Amino acid sequence: MAADEDRYLVPGLVRGLKALQCFTPETPNLSLKDISERLGITRSAAFRTVYTLAEMGCLIHDQRTNTYSVGPGILRLSYGYLATREIVEIAQPELERLRDELNWSAHMGVLDGTSVLYVLRVPAHYADASIVHVGSRLPARNTAIGRVMLADLGEDSLLSLFRSDNAGVGQTAANPAEVLAQARADRGAEAIVHAGHFEAGIASVAAPVRDMTGHVVAGINVTAPISEHRLDELNGPVRAKLIETASRISRLLGWQVPEGGGTNER
Repeated sequence: MAADEDRYLVPGLVRGLKALQCFTPETPNLSLKDISERLGITRSAAFRTVYTLAEMGCLIHDQRTNTYSVGPGILRLSYGYLATREIVEIAQPELERLRDELNWSAHMGVLDGTSVLYVLRVPAHYADASIVHVGSRLPARNTAIGRVMLADLGEDSLLSLFRSDNAGVGQTAANPAEVLAQARADRGAEAIVHAGHFEAGIASVAAPVRDMTGHVVAGINVTAPISEHRLDELNGPVRAKLIETASRISRLLGWQVPEGGGTNER
C-alpha cells in the first residue's frame, strides 16, 4: 500500500517530518517558498507546518532574512537516541575513569532550549554535595557545561533562542546581548572554569564534546567542593585531564581532532 493510502498515517505529522528533512548541512536556511516547493504543497499549507514547528522550537525564524533554520527543539526529539544508544554509552566508561583518576564528580549534559539537560552523572567516592542529577535542568548561560555548548551556536540562532526565553519560576530572563557577548568570549575555548559562580562552594570545569561533523553535541564537566588545593588543581591537572577525556569521547564519536588545537581558557 502506498504511503499516501495508509489510513494509519497522520498527514500533518508526516508533512512536519518531511519539512525538517529539507534542512541539510548544504541547505541550513530555507524560506517558506523553498519549503513549499520541496514538499510540493501550497505556501499556505507550508506556513501552517512551519509555524507549528517554530512554536515547538524545532525551527527558528530569522526575521531579517525571512528564512528558517533548525532549532534546539530537535534535541528533545533525539535525546532518547543520543542518551541511550551512543553518547552516554561511549562517555560513561570515560567519565568513570576520569572520576577515579581525580576523585571529582563527573557529568555530561546536552542543550535543551536555554537549559542544560544532564544525561549522565558519575559521583565522586566521597559525599557529593552537588545539586546536579540525571534529568536535572539548569540555565545554560550560568553553568560552565552550558557555556561550552552555547559558544558553538551560530549568533542568529543564539539570539533567537534567548529572545524567546521564558525564564522559570525564580529565574531572571537572560539578556540576549549579554549571552551573545559571553558566547563570543567563550568561542574556541578548550575548557571553561567556574569557581562558585552558580553553586556556592562548588568548583567546576567543563569541556565540549563534538560529533563527526565537529559540532558540539554535549558537554562534560568535573565538580568538587572548593578548597585551596582543589583550586590549584582546577587550572592545572584537572583541566588538562578533562580536555583529554573530552577529546577522546569526541574521537569515539567520529571527530578528527585537528593538530595543535586551541588552548584558550575561560
